[in-house]
Amino acid sequence: MADRTKQTEAASVQALAVEQVRRDLPIALADLYQAAHIGRDTLLVVGASTSEVVGQRIGTATSMAVGHAIVDAVLAFAADAGCQVAFQCCEHLNRALVVSQAYAKRRGWREVSALPVPGAGGAVAAAAFWAIADACLVDAVEADAGIDIGDTLIGMHLRPVAVPVRSQVREIGKAHVTMARSRPPLIGGTRAVYDRDEARRRAGLDGSRHSSADIDN
Repeated sequence: MADRTKQTEAASVQALAVEQVRRDLPIALADLYQAAHIGRDTLLVVGASTSEVVGQRIGTATSMAVGHAIVDAVLAFAADAGCQVAFQCCEHLNRALVVSQAYAKRRGWREVSALPVPGAGGAVAAAAFWAIADACLVDAVEADAGIDIGDTLIGMHLRPVAVPVRSQVREIGKAHVTMARSRPPLIGGTRAVYDRDEARRRAGLDGSRHSSADIDN
């Protein structure tokens, strides 16, 4: 009887987590879309712990139902946004990523051999592997934006420089949510210009004139 009660409670928690994923993940992704200007040919990296979503320590309560819900929401978002997605595996597969093989070849990424499963890759990666028609694993990417559900550490797969993105959604289920976009590194020191209007003014493209003190070389 005790075992049956625990199973019933676990099923109830899992069902609630799936509902929360379906409700809250699209909102978080919409916030990231606005902040990171996600669109055609941009890459989104996704890391998620289903254990954390259901309120347990990462790696201890893997849920394929929650994994499928996360992958479904992300792929629906990607289809609308026109972006590509990389789903990060857990540390047991060295945080390799599930991606489209055609896209991996176009980007020149190195493919690695493994099949992600719960316990060695994680539920989200396992669900993604079978949801993407030409799925494969690659060892590394440099994504334009990312969402981390449950503190899975996606930073190693973000293109420098990573910039935090705040969302109205702070948790999905019981899992902490972190998001980021990337920007090109600023170079050149104190004399460099980063604003397009100022650059046009300095180059005389706005009809203004400049002294040699304004423009060097």
